Amino acid sequence: MKNSPNSVGLTAAKTNTKESQQRPLDFNLIKRLFGYTRKYRWRRNALILLTIIRACQLPLLAWAIGRAISGPIAHNETDGLFIAVIAYLGLAVFTDVVFHFRQRYALELGESVVSDLRNELYRHLQRMPMAFFNQTKVGRIISRMTSDIESVRVGVQDVFFVSLVQGGQMIVASVLMIYYDWVLFSIIVAMAPVLWYLNREFRRKLSIGTRNVQESFSRVTSTIAESVSGIRVTQGFVRQGTNAGIFRHLIADHSRYNMAVSRTSALLSPLLEMNSQFFISMLLVFGGYRVLHPGTGTDIGDLIQFFFLTNIFFTPIQTLGVQFNAALTSMAGAERVFNLLDRPPEWEDAKEAKELPPVVGRIEFRNLSFEYVSGRPVLNDISFVAEPGQTIALVGHTGSGKSSIINLISKFYLPTEGKLLIDGRDIREVTGDSLHQQMGIVLQQNFLFGGTILENIRFGRPDATDEEVMDAVRALDCFDLIALLPQGFSTVVGESGSGISLGQRQLVCFARAMLANPRILILDEATSSIDTMTEACLQKALTTLLKGRTSFVVAHRLSTIRNADQVLVLDHGRIIERGTHDELIGLEGVYENLYRQFSQSREK
Repeated sequence: MKNSPNSVGLTAAKTNTKESQQRPLDFNLIKRLFGYTRKYRWRRNALILLTIIRACQLPLLAWAIGRAISGPIAHNETDGLFIAVIAYLGLAVFTDVVFHFRQRYALELGESVVSDLRNELYRHLQRMPMAFFNQTKVGRIISRMTSDIESVRVGVQDVFFVSLVQGGQMIVASVLMIYYDWVLFSIIVAMAPVLWYLNREFRRKLSIGTRNVQESFSRVTSTIAESVSGIRVTQGFVRQGTNAGIFRHLIADHSRYNMAVSRTSALLSPLLEMNSQFFISMLLVFGGYRVLHPGTGTDIGDLIQFFFLTNIFFTPIQTLGVQFNAALTSMAGAERVFNLLDRPPEWEDAKEAKELPPVVGRIEFRNLSFEYVSGRPVLNDISFVAEPGQTIALVGHTGSGKSSIINLISKFYLPTEGKLLIDGRDIREVTGDSLHQQMGIVLQQNFLFGGTILENIRFGRPDATDEEVMDAVRALDCFDLIALLPQGFSTVVGESGSGISLGQRQLVCFARAMLANPRILILDEATSSIDTMTEACLQKALTTLLKGRTSFVVAHRLSTIRNADQVLVLDHGRIIERGTHDELIGLEGVYENLYRQFSQSREK
């Protein structure tokens, strides 16, 4: 469906934008995500090894402290204590060295994966046809590139490796506790189902809450992007208060979801800690009983060792809870990113499509019909021929199909029925890039990139020299319009061309097309935003620009199409009149009526 890219009403706030529900922790999703680490397998494998070593080191540090207390200190052995302290310090230094490289490699691996993922997503976006960008809000695309991929970073560099350290720490501590007193350790094992139940219940709640947070944030970013791009309309219709109210509702929703997740997380952590303290209390009771009854095989030194290891065993539980929350967020982000990556373009160049050779410029529409949405045609049985070097003018009311014809010639869309031939070749059988390299497009929305005027003109031919850029402007006979600016061609324009006049922006777009020297030229409402004086200057430039090129001109100002070789008058997707300007005036039909209305408006 062909939607407006800028929705004045901020419909993002009112539209149900929830995406398909999937399991927050999906092995296939995790496997795919870590597939991006294959390029960095040396760093990844070294990181896994360091993670395993660190998981062993932390319990060993606790064991060493307990061993020093139950050994040299308990038996008043000064020499033994000195050796124990030296050994402990050596282990501590080694642990810190391992921690440094584990953290460093994790951050580097996360950055590498995120960079690759962003590049892949950007390349995928560049392949998507115009229909995708007309249907997808800019804020959603930005959200995928920013917050969603950042959550993926956390999953790669933090969740997996931190969880591996904490889980390994619990395993090593368990082994040591079993060695010292398997009876006391069995108490911990008996209470494990309580922890399992708590995690299971809270995981379900956090899963729903995390997804709601991600979705609501996507709506917030989409609305911000829409509000900034439509600020002129907002201020022009005094919509600031209304839009602010809509945005407040979005923020309130996002805050509500965040608060729900925070409350759940804030409840889970104390419950886990309370259970840990309860376990320790039980261990004190049973451990104390075993120490006070010598026949049980437990002495005070073993109990001290056991309690140090118990602390190492329980400490990761809370950390794992935090990492679980982060894992849910990471899964939600990865799910959204991969959903976009897996979304195939509505169409692509056919595998057998060939490079288009140098274009002569003959374009033929043969019984062509087109629809954006199945069953709702916007062009019906269109047939005409544009001979090389001719100028074809497209005239008609809004929605008559003019822009659709332009979109098809540009291969932004493909015909639904019929054929579009370029030099006798079906447009489906040639690659889009080879066609676009021989085309020039000047649109009503004269988009400029941030940078200098010189850089924006050179966009039409990146290898052009500064002098060639200036020659293109001179050829349009409008050199003074740019040269008189304070910094001339070095004048920096802001986003979308802010900082220079509409006429100057349009001239830059004309010069960009002139520099590209295309065989096929499209002017889509190219002079509708230009003042009368600038238009007079650019009329001569238009003549120069159109000369020798097959051109298609869409304009409400009929003065720009008087000299067209052929005028096509469209109405509801059909050609209802065709001929030259003089021929159509003589018919006294739709075109003559449009021209008369235009002439009367000029006289007022």
